[in-house]
Amino acid sequence: MEYKALRVIISGGGTGGHIFPALSIANKLKELNPATEILFVGAKGKMEMEKVPAAGYKIVGLPIVGLQRKLNFRNMINDLQVPFKVLESNNKAKKIIREFKPDVAVGVGGYASAPLLWAATKLGIPSLIQEQNGFAGLTNKKLGPKVQKICVAYDGMERFFPAGKIVKTGNPIRSVFVPCTPEMKAEGIKEYGLDPAHKHIFIVGGSLGSARFNHCMREFIEEGCKGLENVDILWQCGKYYKTGIDEFMKDAKEKGLGGESLRNIHYSDFIGRMDLAYAAADIVISRSGASSVSELCAAHKAVIFVPSPNVAEDHQTHNAMALVNKNAALIVKDSDAPEKMIHAALNLLKEPAKIHELEENAGKMALPDAAQKIADEIYSII
Repeated sequence: MEYKALRVIISGGGTGGHIFPALSIANKLKELNPATEILFVGAKGKMEMEKVPAAGYKIVGLPIVGLQRKLNFRNMINDLQVPFKVLESNNKAKKIIREFKPDVAVGVGGYASAPLLWAATKLGIPSLIQEQNGFAGLTNKKLGPKVQKICVAYDGMERFFPAGKIVKTGNPIRSVFVPCTPEMKAEGIKEYGLDPAHKHIFIVGGSLGSARFNHCMREFIEEGCKGLENVDILWQCGKYYKTGIDEFMKDAKEKGLGGESLRNIHYSDFIGRMDLAYAAADIVISRSGASSVSELCAAHKAVIFVPSPNVAEDHQTHNAMALVNKNAALIVKDSDAPEKMIHAALNLLKEPAKIHELEENAGKMALPDAAQKIADEIYSII
């Protein structure tokens, strides 16, 4: 296929789960033809307005906001503004398209996708959406009948989209996520100061950390770190929670909580080399956002998913169950996490055959080269 230079608008965002796949698609398109011009369209005030420029791309913000389901005065004021913000965003999206003159529009979900792709399809611009999750988001479901192609990461997406438009491509992830090797494991153990003679559990609650995971760890330490004699835990607590965890760990040390095993807990607000943290771990405990699931499959890791309940339409549970149903992961409900999460990991460490089985099955669900496949679909609809 000839990869001619294109003018591409990529819209969406709101969370890292939308932004990082969008950037992967953009990077692949630029790799295929450096003369390709890319404009991002996001929602004002959302994280894409910082992350996208930091990655070297131009972004324009729409004033779009979403409905808030929780009833309070602030949310009521927000919801009263929604129709006006939608109208303003639709008009601005049309103006952006007329000025930029894209060859194609790509939506990755999130607030900004709706007005931009709505305008693009009305103006006859070939359009594609990428749905990261196993349960389609509202924006993408509404756009599905209007676009030419729908790139998905899971089977059974005919429940949400016209079957003839669906292409299973997987989710674009960074190229560093590959099947873990013994050399990578050794490097990861060294990077994070773990004991090579121990087994290792990596607890990661997303880029911002998880209050639930942090609560589980605090309870585990207060109860004496039982079962941690020959096990290291690498714990990503999140920047927002770091000061509180520092104080807690200092107090735990002074009180002698966990005894010698407290030394086996290594915590950090941020993990710079996720690939090495995965490689070091025998077991990963993780939320089940779309990007995390794809990364863990690519790394061939045994994982215990604890889906976040604080997401639209409970899509993290759907993501996790896609693996659980194929014996490629285990799952613990968020509400059961304080009693079960860490103990489930410690028990799994005693079953090396089960760990190997989970690793193999997770690897079978990996969809490498997703960004390339999506790029090929973009070219095919022009």
